[in-house]
Amino acid sequence: MTIGEKRMNKNIVVFVLATVMLASVHLANAQQLGKVWRIGLFHVGLDHVPPSLEPLRQTLKALGYEEGKNIRLDWRNLADEEAARETAKEFVRERVDLIVAFEGQTVRAAKAATSEIPVVFLHVDDPVADGFIKSLSHPGGNLTGFVTYPISPGKQMELFKEIVPKLRRLLALIDPQDPATGRVLSEVREAAVALKLHLTEREVRNQADIERLFASVRRGDVEGIFPVSRNLLTKFPSLITRLSSEKHLPLAMHRKEWVEQGALFSYAPDLVTVGREAAPYVDRILKGAKPANLPVQQMSRFELVINLKAAKQIGLTIPPNVLARADKVIR
Repeated sequence: MTIGEKRMNKNIVVFVLATVMLASVHLANAQQLGKVWRIGLFHVGLDHVPPSLEPLRQTLKALGYEEGKNIRLDWRNLADEEAARETAKEFVRERVDLIVAFEGQTVRAAKAATSEIPVVFLHVDDPVADGFIKSLSHPGGNLTGFVTYPISPGKQMELFKEIVPKLRRLLALIDPQDPATGRVLSEVREAAVALKLHLTEREVRNQADIERLFASVRRGDVEGIFPVSRNLLTKFPSLITRLSSEKHLPLAMHRKEWVEQGALFSYAPDLVTVGREAAPYVDRILKGAKPANLPVQQMSRFELVINLKAAKQIGLTIPPNVLARADKVIR
């Protein structure tokens, strides 16, 4: 074989390899373009839909994900953590591409069900203490997301005392089945001592327990309601808000939506913003980013929302200096 023939054969081999590589790239792109991403989204709390859901959906659409074309959003709103565990297993069996968990119960369920499918969590307060991730900066594993309750219970109670200066007796609602209750309750007890509040702790696990407890509360027994367990805030917020209003008792809540329905105040991030900011994380993961390498985001802006109408209904005068700090006042 001549030198020229060898050179020609080498060129042919290079050409064939380049053609195969180019064809593979085109095939991968075609498959990517034709893929319909499957996202499983779930939340515990039948009496409401999380405010972050629709902004998440709309922002995904703005990023190019259109339902019915290249993405399928399988949304589930569930009654309890047992239902969340079954749903998480179902998502795994159906091999969804990503799971979005909207609060602690669904995060626990997703973590227990899979170590492979990426999970983006939204409404949690301390994912490290809860055992969901290794650290905020380097989550490790298959979970990452957003911290939306970084304000300590003690700070919330301190704000409660500022809004209700005569507050002395506080009813703490506790769900012993919530794994985070012990940690949060310890902080609540310390804060109660520091603020010179008498804390009345009552265990409630379901709607019937909550209704019985409020029915037994007499005027003057307590001067405020403070839900301690996150499970109660996600499963029964509407019920607790309604019963507190009926008893004319000031209620501290974790979202402005419940203040709009009758709670006295909330100090928390805007969950609409959380939904919008979660969408790019979903997008990055679908494009190949690993949750283990995506730092957990902490919401930095908080809104103080006060229901002045609710205050007037229970004969409460809120100090003007506190009202002046409010981002929103419901009149």
